[in-house]
Amino acid sequence: MAHLTTEERAVGAIMGAFIGEALGVGPHWYYDLGELRRNYGEWINGYTAPKAGRYHEGLKAGESSQPGFILRLTLESLVKKGGYDEADFCRRLDNDLFPLLDGTPVKGPGGYTSQSIREAWRRRVQQQLPWERTGGHADTTEAIERALAIAVRYAQEPDQLARAVASNTVLTQSDDTVVSMTVAFCSVLGMLVQGHPLDERLSGKLMKLVSTGELPFHAVTREGLAPPRPGDSDPPRAGRFASPDALLTPSFMAAAAADPEIRIEPAWKVSLVYGMPCAIYHILPATYYLAARFRDDFESAVLNAINGGGQNQARAMLTGALVGAQVGRSGIPGRFISGLAQSAALEELAVALAAAAGNK
Repeated sequence: MAHLTTEERAVGAIMGAFIGEALGVGPHWYYDLGELRRNYGEWINGYTAPKAGRYHEGLKAGESSQPGFILRLTLESLVKKGGYDEADFCRRLDNDLFPLLDGTPVKGPGGYTSQSIREAWRRRVQQQLPWERTGGHADTTEAIERALAIAVRYAQEPDQLARAVASNTVLTQSDDTVVSMTVAFCSVLGMLVQGHPLDERLSGKLMKLVSTGELPFHAVTREGLAPPRPGDSDPPRAGRFASPDALLTPSFMAAAAADPEIRIEPAWKVSLVYGMPCAIYHILPATYYLAARFRDDFESAVLNAINGGGQNQARAMLTGALVGAQVGRSGIPGRFISGLAQSAALEELAVALAAAAGNK
């Protein structure tokens, strides 16, 4: 789909994320796959409502839970301000999210509040700390789930993308490894919005941005990961992150997806290969694999992400963003748009953001 414009890919990425998140509302966090199948059948093929006593109870099929709520807040800030304005973003959390929380898990928009948001709420509301001291140690993808909008906005400005995403991430998650993996994912998404495919060559393109100082990762290898030569010194601009490994993962996963001798069948079992839990190091390899394997097939990508159980909401949300960027808005089946609650308003925000991304 090389004919797609930056704007079309940007809208696809944002709508893909909202769709993936909403698909996970019903079957979220089933670690017993037998129970998942008993409740939802052998194959989940669309939006579903949560069962009684489960996460997000009370939401309807197609509605967003808290990650979608926060992604929308991020979009609204980016559109209103024309770019990432941290003071405005934090004000929205202070005014529009935190008053709805009480520090417990089963509370807030969507009926569940994640660990990193609960910790930020405690530091900000109970302890009255400044935003510079609100980040906790959750090892999850929660920052990516909102920062992907920042990545779309700055898709054509990788250095600005990396700075803004890193700054936004540490508001709620301060672990350097989590921050580096978050920046890496968002850098990948930015490349896909530009029109690069998620393939074995993508990591090499990202490494060139490291060598020019546009991405803040430390690397001593030469082009093609060749070893340094005697006398070579550290790069003049040592990156913030200790290694570039988070940038290399996507192409390794793409190579696995393309290798005929490596098959994960059915593809939803990627969750068993890389792990069903919530940690970022389980979610991202599975997401990259599905987004590379089904780069032209949005439906297969997000449904295999959902049917793998566990933290399938994050898996589908991030996969939806990556594949949405590759197929564009026109490549997303209409039933996923029509079944998404408030889809017209969400798409209006996505179009506004895409216009800014296309114009830099």
